[in-house]
Amino acid sequence: MTTHRRRAAITGMGVMAPGGVGVKEFWSLLTEGRTATRKVTSFDPSPFRSQVAAEIDFDPEANGLGPQEIRRMDRAAQLAIVATRDAVVDAGLEVIEAGAHRVGVSIGSAVGATIGLEQEYRVVSDDGRLSLVDHEYAAGHIYNHFIPSSFAAEVALLVGAEGPVTMVSTGCTSGLDAVGHAVDLIREGSVDVVIAGATEAPISPISAASFDAIRATTPRNDDPEHASRPFDRTRNGFVLGEGAAMFVVEELDRARRRGAHVYAEIAGFAGCCNAFHMTGLRPDGREMAEAIRVALAEAEMDPTEIDYINAHGSGTKQNDRHETAAFKRSLGEHAYRVPVSSIKSMVGHSLGAIGAIEIAACALAIEHGIVPPTANLHEPDPECDLDYVPLVAREWETDVVLSVGSGFGGFQSAMLLARSERS
Repeated sequence: MTTHRRRAAITGMGVMAPGGVGVKEFWSLLTEGRTATRKVTSFDPSPFRSQVAAEIDFDPEANGLGPQEIRRMDRAAQLAIVATRDAVVDAGLEVIEAGAHRVGVSIGSAVGATIGLEQEYRVVSDDGRLSLVDHEYAAGHIYNHFIPSSFAAEVALLVGAEGPVTMVSTGCTSGLDAVGHAVDLIREGSVDVVIAGATEAPISPISAASFDAIRATTPRNDDPEHASRPFDRTRNGFVLGEGAAMFVVEELDRARRRGAHVYAEIAGFAGCCNAFHMTGLRPDGREMAEAIRVALAEAEMDPTEIDYINAHGSGTKQNDRHETAAFKRSLGEHAYRVPVSSIKSMVGHSLGAIGAIEIAACALAIEHGIVPPTANLHEPDPECDLDYVPLVAREWETDVVLSVGSGFGGFQSAMLLARSERS
């Protein structure tokens, strides 16, 4: 007896990204090859080696948040809530009709409430002058900043979800992993719908200092617009970003029965850890290649079916070379025929959120038949010799997209999105 396999698809999305608040604006930025990187405006960056970032011009009140929500929630939670509202509206989803106990939540974030915690520490320590902090000065909702799971709880409260609610924190693969977990919940039958995605608001002095210490971010402060240069010979680090992308991930047959618009099916997902180094990567790309291989096996696909690769493409030399090797290792000769690009060249690297933001870009690439470019790629690194779609978006028939992520701690994740009409 054959068992019907439950499948998961994206039926709604909301995106809060640098230079593009909302899905339409986000996609316009990408397809036009514009960059949203600039000199940091949210604090004085002059003491730091890297002084550029990809910030969002975000007004929580203008985006429908009330005074109590603004006071209670860190900026990252605020971004997630606004993106969730957009995703639910886009999907035409009524949680009550779906059954609250059949709706789950899966949220990713690498560094949680960075801004809120740093602000509160400055208050309780009298701007760092007190070694023994005075807790009486702490805000009443500081506990919510300490536990990133509060982000998932806020989203569940917003939509009325009473199924499994999960927070995923696996560094820079958190967004991919949170959506991958949502797919697992649907396939196992625990839920029919998951509000899934990731959020991050890490642009703060503590983040700048931390990345300065390991020289991971670019010091190209004199030219912020062109500072993020994945796969370019002159690249010298990533540009920190912020943002959120939230999705309605739904059991595919259910979505079809209710006539929902399906952006893409999430056909395969896998994650690996290199168990090698907290920040370092082996040059042969073996671990990422293994994640790609397992994702392909889960999706029952051949490597030659991949039409586009959304690269991690952070703009560090070791990462770009590592994943170039991984694509060759896992796809063979097809790696030279498939277009590859990095949207981090335009929206920066928002740590745990970027994987979800890139899923949105992948789904839109399938929807519109356009591959976003790698901005600022003028001098290709000879060691990165694949087709990285330099500077200009490309019209390209796209049925299957591979999106990959690589995170501190050795995390490697791969996801395959496919046009649902394929089968």
